[in-house]
Amino acid sequence: MSTRLAVLREPSTDVPDNKALDTGITVLSVSLLVISLVAMLRLPLDYALLHLTLVSVFSFLLFYGIVEMHRWGRVGRSTWLMVLTGVWIADSLVTAIALYWVFILFFVYLRAFNDWIGYTWVALGLGISVGIQWPGGLSIGGVVGPVLSALVVVATNYAFTTIARVSKDRERLIDELLATRVQLLETEREAGVAQERERLAHEIHDTVAQGLSSIQMLLHAAERDLAATGLSEAQLEAPTRRMETARRAASNSLAETRAIIAALTPAALKETSLSEALGRIAADFATAGEMDIEVATDGEAAQLPMRTEAGLLRIAQGAVSNAVKHAQATKVRVTLTYGAGEVRLDVVDNGVGFDVAAQRDTPTGMGHLGLDAMRTRARELGGELVVESAPGGPTAVSVAVPGTINQKEDIA
Repeated sequence: MSTRLAVLREPSTDVPDNKALDTGITVLSVSLLVISLVAMLRLPLDYALLHLTLVSVFSFLLFYGIVEMHRWGRVGRSTWLMVLTGVWIADSLVTAIALYWVFILFFVYLRAFNDWIGYTWVALGLGISVGIQWPGGLSIGGVVGPVLSALVVVATNYAFTTIARVSKDRERLIDELLATRVQLLETEREAGVAQERERLAHEIHDTVAQGLSSIQMLLHAAERDLAATGLSEAQLEAPTRRMETARRAASNSLAETRAIIAALTPAALKETSLSEALGRIAADFATAGEMDIEVATDGEAAQLPMRTEAGLLRIAQGAVSNAVKHAQATKVRVTLTYGAGEVRLDVVDNGVGFDVAAQRDTPTGMGHLGLDAMRTRARELGGELVVESAPGGPTAVSVAVPGTINQKEDIA
């Protein structure tokens, strides 16, 4: 029972939210109803009382429905419109001033059903407003007036509906832009952190670590030179012991330096290769998007500069994220290919695709900011991002970057 009540209380998605139009309808309704009450002064007492009652009932039904119809289903709104139209017909038989209420009803019909049903109600109201005048004789004004009113209402409703739709699209675009901006800022920050960590690791490797390694080698050489002097074991014992202690200290410091260099490696690639990091990310997206994501590696895997691996990883994240969020795909294949002098990343999905040419002509900031970010990252790595797609799919995102190997020799 509670579930049914909760469903009944939920606003209907059939009625678009347009407070400005509702306010306009309210002002128009109040004005026409007040004029109708003034016209009551010219009626006989019994007709005046009946007119006052019908105006009160119509006003209550009208304003209550405008507020609550968002919560009603299509049947409830149809019933409300029938009762409201019945009260209008009844009062039109009492006084001709009530015929002007059709202007209100035209707006209400289209607010309750902004589709062919609403236009059918408008046509019905137009026919009734003309038909009521038939017994007293039709005039050109009696026909043209309601027809023009209907056309004005339809045009006004179309304008308000279009403005509301454009406003919602703009609001949604702004939200996407803000979200993308946050994502870009976070990506840039992560890229900056990764680059700085790599720089520090290289500096430590090329200065401190190499220096400690040189100290070890010099101590070995000094120990050999000292043994070649022909001094007795008693004479060699003290200096040999000190050199051994110094060599151990240098070895321990070198081990700690290596640990620091390893700790500076970006988290996503800290303890795994690029292909393994891609596999882990694919597994996470596959779980979240409930789809099949396959990762494959071709060629002989080689150690790449950390910046290159981090950049390819981020591009893969963006491409797979697009496939999960926008492509409606059921399968994605990520291929990492090591070639002569370059490494290629391909992300292919079987989704609905899109018009690449139209996207490329779209001004920056009006959509597909994720692709723009991936293109920028590819250029920073010395490569180029290529997107192949068409409406109906599939979509392929490819990037090839120089595969300059970061040769790091083991420190002796």
